[in-house]
Amino acid sequence: MSDKIYDLGAGFWSIRGSFVRNGMIDIGNQSALIKLQSGKFILLDSYTLTGEVREQVMALTNNGQDIEAVLNVHPFHTVHCARVAKDFPHATFYGSARHHKEVPEVDWSDDYVESEAVAQRYPELEFSVPKGIYYIAPDDSVHSGSLLVFHPASQSLYVDDTFEIPPSKLFNEIQAGINLHATTLKALKDEPDAGKNYCDWATDLAHKWREIRNFCGAHSGLVVFEEGKFESALLATIDSARPELENS
Repeated sequence: MSDKIYDLGAGFWSIRGSFVRNGMIDIGNQSALIKLQSGKFILLDSYTLTGEVREQVMALTNNGQDIEAVLNVHPFHTVHCARVAKDFPHATFYGSARHHKEVPEVDWSDDYVESEAVAQRYPELEFSVPKGIYYIAPDDSVHSGSLLVFHPASQSLYVDDTFEIPPSKLFNEIQAGINLHATTLKALKDEPDAGKNYCDWATDLAHKWREIRNFCGAHSGLVVFEEGKFESALLATIDSARPELENS
């Protein structure tokens, strides 16, 4: 899979990359470049930029000097952090507690990426951590938890793993379906009403972020929803999954 960059408008560029699992299957990867009202930029997630994509990003960002921060929004996506920190040594790096532990060579900000301090620092974005499931699961194979990011200006949702689009979908294909990550059941916290809390969170999110058109998923691609279809698709998925999640 060759790396590509897509201009989704209003200062949001989706970067599509590669991640080869077990040396065999390319399950895809992603990052995003966002231009702030200040004229500076941030990156969502660490992904090593190469070739034409790197050239385009550098051209947009004054050879990278205008990238002020990198927000690593999935606790288990750590492979590229050290390299990207070397590429942009002047940028502030935000991550979860797991990022700090797994990649100690990076000079991480004391503010965790999911903190209120970061949300207040970037009011042009909206953030949400799922309720009812672990953000950092004790089982390293459970990756449902992540920090979801919504960029209202471009109507773009950036999500690693928590929600997915069914596989084999191409950019710009209208897609009405949304899947929950395969490990969502395993990610439920051992506490009363965990399943209900997760479903209520997702339902509220569908209503709150109903304007989403561009769905940027780490391993499931970039898909454009028709107006209003994201809300209905996510609600349908949650309504279907709710009985099993609430009874687990």
